[in-house]
Amino acid sequence: MVNQDDSFIREVNEELRSDQMRLVWKRFGRILIAAAVLVVLGTIGKVGYEYWRDSEASAAGDNFLAALTLAREGKNDEALAALTALEKDGFGAYPVLARMRSASLLAATDTQGAVNAFSAIAKDSSVPEAVRDAARLRAAYLLVDTGTYEQVSAEVEQLATPQSALRHSAREVLGLSAYKHEDYARAKEWFDAIINDSESPRNVANRAQMLLDLISASGKLSS
Repeated sequence: MVNQDDSFIREVNEELRSDQMRLVWKRFGRILIAAAVLVVLGTIGKVGYEYWRDSEASAAGDNFLAALTLAREGKNDEALAALTALEKDGFGAYPVLARMRSASLLAATDTQGAVNAFSAIAKDSSVPEAVRDAARLRAAYLLVDTGTYEQVSAEVEQLATPQSALRHSAREVLGLSAYKHEDYARAKEWFDAIINDSESPRNVANRAQMLLDLISASGKLSS
């Protein structure tokens, strides 16, 4: 008798659950179907976007490598044309890399044009800060031979602070510019800053020490 009662209760519970499911489906069935469709469409869209993104990145990478190959082969005009196209139509980081490489190639024949190109990158807020800082340094190194100390300083003195990861190179280029313009006191200040920074790379510190020795041995600081 007990077993029959238990069986009856289970059947009643199952029937109730079935009725509840029918009511839920009747009320929310369309919403559930729409939600399922959205999930499927979202998944398809995500997979499709990732495939497109990977394809575009791969194509841009291939084009960038092809441009570098042209540059290595001395075909600068063709390389510049390929890089210019990549600047306009490239994907991801490649347009910025193309701009940097174009400016480097330009330096071989047009120093001021290269300086202008690097300065334009440095002032472009859409470019990642690390790349902008690298562009400032490249412009400054070119200006050591062609520009004034003030021009060099305008590019990189902001990078010579203790907080900057590029301070060592920034101090070096400022010291070189000051030395070239025979401002030996200022050159010594920048080279001393390199020597006194325990984190300065050895090669940069060695060059700074060599120039400090030259300044000291020649007596130029007192002249």
